[in-house]
Amino acid sequence: MNSLFSPVARAAATLTMLSMSAVAQAQTTTQSNDPITSALTWMQSILLGPIATTLAVMAVAGVGFMMLTGRMNWRYGATVIIGVFIIFGAPRLVATIQGV
Repeated sequence: MNSLFSPVARAAATLTMLSMSAVAQAQTTTQSNDPITSALTWMQSILLGPIATTLAVMAVAGVGFMMLTGRMNWRYGATVIIGVFIIFGAPRLVATIQGV
């Protein structure tokens, strides 16, 4: 008996083909051909990525230090800190507004 045509081999080949098509379909649904969507996704990854996180931490630390030493207006410092919260909380805010 040839192992290539056994029921187990056929089932394994069928499952492999199904999983390959599922992976290909998942890749096509996550990638968009729309340049605007691609640009906005890129911008979101920049705004919420590790570089932005590092810059936000440095900004908040700088504002906090300047407010502590009395060299900065409290209103401006609060504006910077609230802006950072809005930037990093934007995905959650949009999900809340959409009711997801």
